[in-house]
Amino acid sequence: MLQGLLQIALTLLIIVAITPIFGEYMAKVFQQERTILDSLLNPFEQFIYNLSGIQPKQNMNGWQYARSVLFSNLAMALLVAFILFNQARLPFNPTNLSSVSWDTNFHTIVSFLTNTDQQHYSGENTYSYFAQFAGLGFMFFTSAATGLAVGIAFIRGLTGRGLGNFYVDLVRSITRILLPLSIVGGILLLVSGVPETLNPTAIVPTLENSRISQAIALGPVAHFEIIKQLGENGGGFFAANSAHPFENPNPFTNLLETVAMVAIPSSLIYTYGVISNNRKQAWLLYGMVLAISIVFICINFQGEYQGNPLVNKLLGGNFGNLEGKEVRFGIAQSALFSTLTTGTMTGAVNAMHDSYMPSAIFVNLANMFLQIVWGGQGTGTAYLFAYLILAVFVTGLMVGRTPEFLGRKIEKREVVLSSFLILLVHPLAILIPGAITMLFPSAVDSVTTQGFYNGISNPGFHGLIQVLYEYTSAAANNGSGLAGLGNSQPSPSALWWNLSCIFSLLLGRYVPIVSLLLLADSMSNKQPVPANVGTLRTDTLLFTGITAGIILIMGALTFFPILALGPIAEAFQLAR
Repeated sequence: MLQGLLQIALTLLIIVAITPIFGEYMAKVFQQERTILDSLLNPFEQFIYNLSGIQPKQNMNGWQYARSVLFSNLAMALLVAFILFNQARLPFNPTNLSSVSWDTNFHTIVSFLTNTDQQHYSGENTYSYFAQFAGLGFMFFTSAATGLAVGIAFIRGLTGRGLGNFYVDLVRSITRILLPLSIVGGILLLVSGVPETLNPTAIVPTLENSRISQAIALGPVAHFEIIKQLGENGGGFFAANSAHPFENPNPFTNLLETVAMVAIPSSLIYTYGVISNNRKQAWLLYGMVLAISIVFICINFQGEYQGNPLVNKLLGGNFGNLEGKEVRFGIAQSALFSTLTTGTMTGAVNAMHDSYMPSAIFVNLANMFLQIVWGGQGTGTAYLFAYLILAVFVTGLMVGRTPEFLGRKIEKREVVLSSFLILLVHPLAILIPGAITMLFPSAVDSVTTQGFYNGISNPGFHGLIQVLYEYTSAAANNGSGLAGLGNSQPSPSALWWNLSCIFSLLLGRYVPIVSLLLLADSMSNKQPVPANVGTLRTDTLLFTGITAGIILIMGALTFFPILALGPIAEAFQLAR
């Protein structure tokens, strides 16, 4: 146990150590200050602007920025749709994979477009090398850059600046942050044993019998894997994701992938402090998020370390819960990875989440409900400040002071947009399709004459968790799953899961993005109010504690019934 805790502590220390370095760098990038890559990238970026007709100095308002996000994402979706639907005719398809069903393609396109990467397919058996690296890999960069651009625009708006230009932010996010780090990280993965090849599937004899052959899937994995983690994408090249030895072969690659998925969202809080010239508030908010994350990690780790009480009784001792975990990682690194992958909305897995104890599933769901520990790429930081605006409003009412944030009044429009974001959109994207699925279980819960299982593989509390986790993951743009649902072809229920999840994917991605941009635009257009003795300071430990309480209370009030009927009830059932 002690060794596992030390591993977790070391990983968190690395994350905290790189935060100010990377956060300062991102602030310079998006404020267009001088960086080490200028001489190399300035001509390249100018070429992109000239080729595409982008006016780098053109500042956008909220609606213009939002329209640019939507139109560019639509164009990306059409490009990737062409690749996926025509993969049989395109190169780098050594196993001659044909195109899959329209609904699986449609779900995959929307899922990767929204930075969710929820997969209703097995990568090595469904999509060709070209489809994965040219189609899905392309959206690894663009969807992550879209979220990062929105997060930066939101920070600019909060601090009274113009929102900037979406296309410039998109380009700089890729060329100066995602691409350089991916090159370095990809090389590290490559030398650590992750393959990067276009060779076809390897046919080798088995260890048990040399006359029997087995097929080992290969592919250009290393570069795919690093942007998967760094961009909080999470979609695996293989079905087993980061539990597969070709995606994550050893403890070093596991450490690199863990740090990569937290690097940008954690550092972006510090970037806010640099841009707002208030590093104190940034560190207080960072400490609050880190504290919540550590509590969640401890709950997850403790539950997995104690193991399943029913199994412990049978074995006559406590051996921990190793079901669904890779021995090369163990309980500690699996618990840390699952907590951070659901906290950062990455969705990658180095162990099977369906095998985790109820306390760990509670943590994973809570992360996706709150969306700020550490949150999605760029948008997670924006959600954090939406909560902060609500905290300012509530605290101002309690103490009888005019609610202000960074010298700008919080009025009806800001409160409505923040509440709409946090209290309405996310629950609707989860509860509506979840309720319909549970109302008509016969539509997805049966066995066909061909023997394919159609729907929910577990009765009772765990079956409810499986359904709600699927839609929570889609709405939070996370992408991880508990498995056990017939959501992959050739299951006849795959059509329902694909289309219903698309509803949650789109609602959970684009409605919040538009609302965040309108909220930022509203704040940027307000005249600053000079601070006085009655101004409510938001960069204090007391206010940060109040903010944490409001975050947890709102999350508990909104989603506690789901948690009570799911992981909490299952935990009591196991403990009987």
